[in-house]
Amino acid sequence: MDQVITLAHGAGGKQTSELITGIFKKHFDNPDLTADDAAVLDFPGGKLAFTTDGFIVSPADFPGGNIGKLSICGTVNDLSCMGAIPLYLACSFVIEEGFSVRKLDEIAAAMEKTAGEAGIRIVAGDTKVAGKGQVDGVFITTTGIGRVMDGVHTAGANAKPGDAVIVTGDIGRHGCAILLARNEFDISADLTSDCAPLAGTVQSMFAVTKDIHVLRDATRGGVGTVLYEIAGQSNVGIRLNRKNIPVSGEVSGVCGMLGLEPLYLACEGRLVVFAPESEAAALVSILRRGPYSGNAAVIGEVTADNAGRVVVNTEIGAETMLPPPGGELLPRIC
Repeated sequence: MDQVITLAHGAGGKQTSELITGIFKKHFDNPDLTADDAAVLDFPGGKLAFTTDGFIVSPADFPGGNIGKLSICGTVNDLSCMGAIPLYLACSFVIEEGFSVRKLDEIAAAMEKTAGEAGIRIVAGDTKVAGKGQVDGVFITTTGIGRVMDGVHTAGANAKPGDAVIVTGDIGRHGCAILLARNEFDISADLTSDCAPLAGTVQSMFAVTKDIHVLRDATRGGVGTVLYEIAGQSNVGIRLNRKNIPVSGEVSGVCGMLGLEPLYLACEGRLVVFAPESEAAALVSILRRGPYSGNAAVIGEVTADNAGRVVVNTEIGAETMLPPPGGELLPRIC
């Protein structure tokens, strides 16, 4: 029987990885194809980072942002994770027949505001209108390019035993905000998405030290999926301290009621940083002065043992393995 694409293939877990490897890497493989957030390409005078991303968020408006803001943040943050200063962006819209012109204007206004904050210019685009029911409201694809800062080299394969693992803020806010915005559960909480452009956050870290090995934004699949990706790409183990992982009371409460793991909830304004332990204190200090990283924390370390695995030291002193991401990660956000 012919296999078919399922929702799990787009959820950011095991099936997504298998789809990328089994189809796209098989056909598209070349020396510049990357497993990182953006490709880093040589050009006269330096290096460029180049990336693209699609956004199909439901609902399109959520506490803390909308699909327009999210589309800019996603591409800006992918460029920034490669040590690039975002420069130019193109956007493509697929709009469902009957979609509100007022809502479209609000989406475009959010894109304008967020791009201005990030210092990136929207310079090209495309618009298509699909028939009723062929699109869920509006889909946006953004493509960005940026200049990689001198002396910077980040990649998923660069994590080294002894590195500290840092998150730039409390985790799981975006996934939780989307879940509650759908009104599928009788749960209310004063919770907004962490959606934010992080170019300034990244540049502040590199002003402290260029010795940062890995930067990754913990979007679809959350921090847990990022950690497993890096453990596999770098062939290292990762040990986390559960008590050090920042989780807001609201997110913790929702996860407790629904049986969700905060490490696998999506973020849209949080980075996972791997850097030598000797640099960790200075990085956390500068992060805590920033507008989007006030509760940054060291949550673990890279180890030479348990290659490809993530283990967690629990609050009671026990050690357990974080289950690898697989199947349909919940809540599905795109």
